[in-house]
Amino acid sequence: MNNKTSLVIIALLLIVCGYLGFKLKGSSDTVSEQVETIDGLGIERDQLELDLQKMMFSYDTLKTENSFLMAEMADQRGQIEDLLKKVKDRNWTVSKLKKETETLRSIMKGYVVTIDSLNQLNIALQEENLAMKQTVQDVTKRNENLQERQENMENIIATGQRLQSTGLLAQGIRLSNSGKQSETNRARRADMIKACFTVVENPIAKPGTKNLFMRIIAPNGQVLPTKNGAQQFEFDGGADYYSVSREIDYNNNQMDVCIFYSPEAELEKGDYKVFVYEGSALIGSTDMVLK
Repeated sequence: MNNKTSLVIIALLLIVCGYLGFKLKGSSDTVSEQVETIDGLGIERDQLELDLQKMMFSYDTLKTENSFLMAEMADQRGQIEDLLKKVKDRNWTVSKLKKETETLRSIMKGYVVTIDSLNQLNIALQEENLAMKQTVQDVTKRNENLQERQENMENIIATGQRLQSTGLLAQGIRLSNSGKQSETNRARRADMIKACFTVVENPIAKPGTKNLFMRIIAPNGQVLPTKNGAQQFEFDGGADYYSVSREIDYNNNQMDVCIFYSPEAELEKGDYKVFVYEGSALIGSTDMVLK
C-alpha cells in the first residue's frame, strides 16, 4: 500500500469518527433533556399530591350542620381521593391532573365562602334569638311585677275595705227583775257579758250586712260556747269556736255596736280575753276581769 492510499484511509476514518462523535453528543443531549423532563414531571406530581392532601385537610376543617353541604363535601373528598390515585398512576398526564386539581380547588373555595356566610348568618340569628329571649324575659318580668303590684293593690284594697273598730270595752252585766242593766265585776252576779265598740267610717268598704263574731276565752283557756253549743267560723287561715255572733247593717258611716253574751252556767272568776271579728278579720280585742 502506497502513502497516498494510506492517507485516504486515515482521512475516511477521521470523518467516520467525527460523525460518530457528533451523533453520540446529540444522543447524550437528548437523554439529558429527557431526564430533566422526567425529573420536572416528578416534582410537579409531588406538588399536585401535596396540594390535594392540603385540600383534604381543608375539607376536614370545614364544619357545617347543613346536611346538603355535608353530602356534597363528602362527594368532593371522594373525588380528591380518586385524583390522588391518578397522581401516583404514571398513565395520567400532569397537565390533565393539574386541570382537575384546579377545578376541585375552585369548588372547595366556593364551599368555604358558603359555609362562612352560613356561619355568619347563624351567629346573627343566635344574637337575634338571644335578644328576643331577653325581650321575652323583660316582658315576663314586667308582667310579673305588674301582677305582683296588682295583687298588692288588691290586698291593700281588701284590707282597706275591712271594718275598723275603736274603743272596745267588755264588762259583766247584772240584770234586775225589771230588765235594767247594771255593770258588775263580780263573777257570780254577772248574768251576761257586754262588749261595746264603735265601727269607724270607711268610705271604700262595701255597704250592707256584716257578720260579727265574738270569741270570749275564759280563765281556763276555753272558748265560752254559744247557746247552740260549740260553733266554729273561719279566721286567720283556720277555724275555731266563737261565743256569739251578730249581724249589722253597715252604710259606711260611723256606728256604735254592742254584742251581748249570755252564759249557760255561772261565770268563773279570773281574767277573760275578748276578740271581735268582722267575717274572718280581727277588728278589736280587750281584756276583762271578774272577781
